[in-house]
Amino acid sequence: MPHAPNEGRAPRPEALTQDTTKKRGSAAAVFAAFLKLGLTSFGGPIAHLGYFREEFVVRRKWITDQAYADLVALCQFTPGPASSKVGIGIGLAQAGLPGAFAAWLAFTAPSALALILFGFGIIALGNRFDLGWLHGLIVVAVPVVAQAVWGMARNLTPDAPRVTLAALAAILVMIWPTPLGFVGAIVAGGVVGWLLLKASADKEEHVAIGANVSRTAAITALVLFFGLLVALPALRTAFPSSQTLALLDSFYRAGSLVFGGGNVVLPLLQAEVGPPGWVSNEAFFAGYGAAQAVPGPLFTFAAYLGTVSTVPPNGWIGALICLAGIFASSFLLVIGPLPFWDALRRFRPMRSALVGVNAAVVGLLLAFLYDPVWTNAIRSAADFGLALAGFVLLMFWKVPPWLVVLLTTAGGAAIKLVQSLM
Repeated sequence: MPHAPNEGRAPRPEALTQDTTKKRGSAAAVFAAFLKLGLTSFGGPIAHLGYFREEFVVRRKWITDQAYADLVALCQFTPGPASSKVGIGIGLAQAGLPGAFAAWLAFTAPSALALILFGFGIIALGNRFDLGWLHGLIVVAVPVVAQAVWGMARNLTPDAPRVTLAALAAILVMIWPTPLGFVGAIVAGGVVGWLLLKASADKEEHVAIGANVSRTAAITALVLFFGLLVALPALRTAFPSSQTLALLDSFYRAGSLVFGGGNVVLPLLQAEVGPPGWVSNEAFFAGYGAAQAVPGPLFTFAAYLGTVSTVPPNGWIGALICLAGIFASSFLLVIGPLPFWDALRRFRPMRSALVGVNAAVVGLLLAFLYDPVWTNAIRSAADFGLALAGFVLLMFWKVPPWLVVLLTTAGGAAIKLVQSLM
């Protein structure tokens, strides 16, 4: 059978759409659709992917089910916030680069704005973390991170070799609790996976996705992705007095090296903002608790950190810098791999490396659960009881995280009131 004339070229953008004769939409339409989701999508990245499928596969028919599944696989295979990258990919397919930006902006802005305002509230309170309700926000980090560790461990470390790798990664980052230690654990996990862990072959048929991205644009995006990982630290060293470069470097690196969802970015962020004194541990975990109560991607937590940073630029400008830094790699890692994804996902050593990376990520989050989450939040038996109640509500009663945040905040206020009366 003769080959089709376009065989071997980057797939056409219509591969992502339900009807190949349908015209592409506008960035304004993409913005309106994603704004609704940005205002209502509670529940974390897995829930976000469910909302996206219902909205864009079932209701609007912007993308086929097969192409959507393949886009999700790509966004989970590469580092960064999976649900945000899926949204960027859908926007890219529907309205090109303006659509990609519109999808990200609409999905991200509501939660980012809410967390920026919360940050200004923390500043106005004068960082009074002795307030009962505010301490409750810090305590809620324990059950939320514990739930993430539990769920990820069941899925990503189902056998003895991967459990061992996770444990070794946890020990490594507890001994070496620095950004370099976290990156080293992830890289070591990938090397061990590449050499020792065999990934099962993916035999499912899938739809190759291109979304109007040429190979030239894709290669440019990949060069930018890796180039920024090298250039930003070099510029930060060359201009040590520039806090803007320091923020961009720290948040870009955190967003570029995270596998496994929003909760996993927390250790990297805490290691970046804690030791230099930009954000105290109390302020960090209060903001993380608040981030559980808003819709949209957890990576918008970066906006809060930029707001409350003790070193200028902070406030609104700091928030925007941190948002730009942490999400920049998401665009590059959607645009870059698209034309090459079909071949990349069939490369067995790459899948094996990802198995090891995922196991290391579980260990990284486990170490983070102990220090600094537990060590900062649990100061008394009452705190432990409050955290335990939150964990049971999340894990076994399936109470939405935002409601657990409200209940834990109220519990912290009640504990403080009882203690004041005794």
